[in-house]
Amino acid sequence: MISSDAIRGYTDIMLLFLLLEKASYGYELSKEIRALTLEQYNIKETTLYSAFTRLEKNGYITSFPGTETQGKKRIYYKITPTGKEHYEKKCEEWKLIKKVVGKFIAKK
Repeated sequence: MISSDAIRGYTDIMLLFLLLEKASYGYELSKEIRALTLEQYNIKETTLYSAFTRLEKNGYITSFPGTETQGKKRIYYKITPTGKEHYEKKCEEWKLIKKVVGKFIAKK
């Protein structure tokens, strides 16, 4: 299991990646993260919604109510053009981080 401390800076990139394909809501996105990481990372609800707030404040995503008629309406999130640009920059940054940190990983 990956600790939340180790992955803290990458929550945004995970969410933006998932939102590239389609708009979605919190619970569905958390299920997708668990599935894609083969259950090695389980995002906490507080982490998830803090990320949504931060991403929306920065203009990387927008939110809108769903049209469900049973129970409480879900809030959906959609990536913006600015969010797509940010995602691409973060991917480039990740490549550099892997290269730099890789120099300090013992190869046995």
